[in-house]
Amino acid sequence: MTKIKLCGLSRPEDIQVANELAPDYVGFVFWPRSSRHVTRERARELRGLLDPAILSVGVFVDEDARVVAGLLRDGIIDIAQLHGTEDEAYLAKLRKRTDKPIIQAFKVRSAEDAARAERSRAELVLLDAGMGSGERFDWSLVADVERPYLLAGGLSAENVADAISQLHPYGLDVSSAVETGGVKDPDKMRAFVASVRGTAGGARRGTCEKRRPVPPSRHV
Repeated sequence: MTKIKLCGLSRPEDIQVANELAPDYVGFVFWPRSSRHVTRERARELRGLLDPAILSVGVFVDEDARVVAGLLRDGIIDIAQLHGTEDEAYLAKLRKRTDKPIIQAFKVRSAEDAARAERSRAELVLLDAGMGSGERFDWSLVADVERPYLLAGGLSAENVADAISQLHPYGLDVSSAVETGGVKDPDKMRAFVASVRGTAGGARRGTCEKRRPVPPSRHV
């Protein structure tokens, strides 16, 4: 079943809708330059409101590994998602501080970008056009990617069926497409989740279980 990640949640009302929809993951953005940025204190508050069955993902851009590990250690997030220039050396440094799962994001603009994602030693990779750009990249570039991945970039309620049928991704990650005026829109969130679950292979309500946060990686 296709996993669902609602990213960029920043308000208690966003969490309320997420609890209603029961996605597999929600994302908190810790990058200060993002309009969806949350502080450590805000993320702790939001996590306290979140259904424990939903996994929280912290999104970072070239953050100090000690900061990332601290958020994981304190249970504010369950998974770290790296969206900057982090390399294998950074992953190794982070792994010395935590055994929690890592998602490494890749901007896909060429076949080589897809190949780099295949080689990543992170437990899961995310394939995107760019962090929070809301743009769709050329899906043909990742048609041959064999490892499980989260697909992001330009996804909407209108095209998730195509994404699932063409690429069969492990999961779908959405942020800007479920917003109006820069904030999360409950109706758009509901429409997106309903579209995924209404597609063959899409997740069904209530299937977000905290037994395995990411698929086993063949690289670890």
